[in-house]
Amino acid sequence: MPAVLDLLEDTVERLDVIGNISRDRTRYPDHRGGSRLGGAALFLSLAAVRAGRRAAPVCILGGDLAHLPESPGLDTLDWTARIQADGVSTTFDLQYDLQGELVEVGTDYGVAEGLTEHALRHVDLHPGGTYHVCCRRPLGVAAVLDRLALNGSDFSADFFLPSAEEMIRAATPWLPKATTLFVNAAEHRLLEQVIDSAVLPEVVITDGPRAAVVHRFGRQVASAVPPPHPPREVSGAGDTLAGAFLAHRSRGATAAQALAEATGAAARYVAAPSHPIPAPRRG
Repeated sequence: MPAVLDLLEDTVERLDVIGNISRDRTRYPDHRGGSRLGGAALFLSLAAVRAGRRAAPVCILGGDLAHLPESPGLDTLDWTARIQADGVSTTFDLQYDLQGELVEVGTDYGVAEGLTEHALRHVDLHPGGTYHVCCRRPLGVAAVLDRLALNGSDFSADFFLPSAEEMIRAATPWLPKATTLFVNAAEHRLLEQVIDSAVLPEVVITDGPRAAVVHRFGRQVASAVPPPHPPREVSGAGDTLAGAFLAHRSRGATAAQALAEATGAAARYVAAPSHPIPAPRRG
């Protein structure tokens, strides 16, 4: 695994992903789900690495997840942008319906309450970096996007439906500066209520198992239907798509090529087993 990191470090610019890494419990009416490792910063970073791009979660880990950087399967990530804090990591309780729509969320942010401060320090230390911002609580989205814009950093962003209306409104002044925005169909409707899509350089719109599309300055330029795979777990599918899309775009793929690769990655993700929470190594 370290050899993979060395190769990526030599050839591909790093993507710094500002967001949470969490302990999740997912629930479905047909008894799928259970406890697993989660968080947008984790899923997006892993997908980017699998698609050939170096990625670093800009996150805060509690003592319960402090061992993740040494865990098998996670050592492909660049962990130099994470910090550890006393306390517990973020936890999410996510309830879905049979169609994979999120119906209820329970949250304890834990040490992630300090994420805004950590993110601002990090972007000031690395103003020339390329960033993805997971726009969801408890991150101070306006402060982080404003700092990125002032620093002239390239950045993309996504949202999480339970907090999307609040976060989209908070982010609106900086959205035209984003290289790419990722939204689902419901979030896209919220986005259209607050900003003219003609000023947005690139928007990727997903809709579950239906066609995903890419808009450039308000006009559709690409479409792809995800390959059909029976879903085991949908939480994290959008993050996986975003990470893969950004990685392929950074390597010169067109929007259509990147979307085809990204929808395939997301389809494989939902059909695969969840990430278990790894146990700390002994000794």
